[in-house]
Amino acid sequence: MNGDGGAPGRPCVVGLTGGLASGKSSVARMFAGLGAAVLDADAVVHELYRSGEPGAEAVRKLFGPAVLDATDGVDRGALAARIQEEAGALARLNVAIHPLVRERVRRWIDELSRRSEPPRVAVVEATLMVESGSHRGYDLLAVVWCRPEQQLERAVGRGMPEARARALLSGQMSLDEKRRLADLVIDNSGAPEELPARVDHAWRRILEMCGTKAPAKWRD
Repeated sequence: MNGDGGAPGRPCVVGLTGGLASGKSSVARMFAGLGAAVLDADAVVHELYRSGEPGAEAVRKLFGPAVLDATDGVDRGALAARIQEEAGALARLNVAIHPLVRERVRRWIDELSRRSEPPRVAVVEATLMVESGSHRGYDLLAVVWCRPEQQLERAVGRGMPEARARALLSGQMSLDEKRRLADLVIDNSGAPEELPARVDHAWRRILEMCGTKAPAKWRD
């Protein structure tokens, strides 16, 4: 992402990622409660898939009108089925959509930077941050980690069919791989009541690291 990483008022930008049922969204909510501005990049994708948005048009160009709904927004179920059926479809989709997401994130950071009192820390939450390479554009990378068997157990416990959960896990980069790239790891392998204290500790470390690390240069 291109931009002036040293612009006055620019928040320290933390990329937050994890995997299926790792607890990433719970951690993001806790960071918001501690004062961070938080953007859910997966929610940005939902917005881009609405009728009239560039994501919906990109999907139509890639896969045709069969994956659109009655309003010409993306039918996510039809799109998921197409991706499962067609080899290479997911890679082509990511090439088309990820730049659109990065542009929306860049606009959000710019808007925060123009505030009279910008937040000290901005957190961008995204599932495929490492897979897409977008983590390289952030000041820090935080990974929410737990064991693979816990991911499966938690996903099934939330009502996801086990076969679906196993398929999603097999298609994601492992949390151990992501952890090796992280500036900060938040261990969510314990009981739920342990997580707030670990997030508090992570927040203190983020504030320390943001104060000493030079801002990243945004790039596409």
